[in-house]
Amino acid sequence: MTKAYTIPEEKLRQFEIDGYCILENVVDTATLDSLREECAFFVAREDAKMDALGVDVLDITHRNKRYHASFCIRDRPELGRFAFGPIIEELCKKLVGPDAYLFYDQFVVKGAEAGMKLSWHQDSGYVNSVDGDPQHLPYITVWCPLDDVTEENGTVYVLPKHVYGNGEPVPHHFDRASNDWVGYNGPEKGVPVKVKAGSIAAFSSMTLHSSGANSTNRLRRVYLAQYSPEPVLTSDRSMLWGNALPFLKNNEVVVGSPMPDLPLRIDRLLHAGQKLEDGKSERG
Repeated sequence: MTKAYTIPEEKLRQFEIDGYCILENVVDTATLDSLREECAFFVAREDAKMDALGVDVLDITHRNKRYHASFCIRDRPELGRFAFGPIIEELCKKLVGPDAYLFYDQFVVKGAEAGMKLSWHQDSGYVNSVDGDPQHLPYITVWCPLDDVTEENGTVYVLPKHVYGNGEPVPHHFDRASNDWVGYNGPEKGVPVKVKAGSIAAFSSMTLHSSGANSTNRLRRVYLAQYSPEPVLTSDRSMLWGNALPFLKNNEVVVGSPMPDLPLRIDRLLHAGQKLEDGKSERG
């Protein structure tokens, strides 16, 4: 099991200046193996959804090219062993604050020799563009590669906040070809995250990032989880935009506490699960 961890001060300074930091080789082999098994389960889940609908594209998932399997911990609570583990506790205490909620999680997979790139965006840009409260506080993304990541297999590129954006929301536009929301089209190439499996890149939801295509003959797999200092709501503040699973309260772990008593947008609005049910009904 991954043990307690203290973030070096220079990493905290990097996060403050650049909007991201990288922690190398911090996740143990057993945890990595478990996450890889879970990843296979969720790729199969997404394929089953597309099979049922008779499509090869579902939101920003493109069969065999790019998978974004979201809200995984709802189906597999055992992911909490990592998502609420000691490394994440330390990250949240230092980068989020005394209160932290697990807001969102997903497996991201780039297919071998076919993996698509992902456009420059802020994670908050997706929230703001898709019915989120534009006044939500910044949150963090914890990006954990399950394979060694390189420029050849489509690693993430990070644009330091002092280069562009300054840690503030930037406008995003919708790209119909990929279903991506795009927040930057400039000349900057960003900093590639080239690390071993079991490392972590932590970045602010206001930090622009993208990822390249996978030109290798192996999958590129990542598990990521996002943590907010307060529940993130929809634009009318009537629903939770994503999850709001309590993790920390006044720097104490409170995993298992009830979520806020609000409906979840993902259960009320048209999303992949609803499309699946509608597709089944239509074929009757």
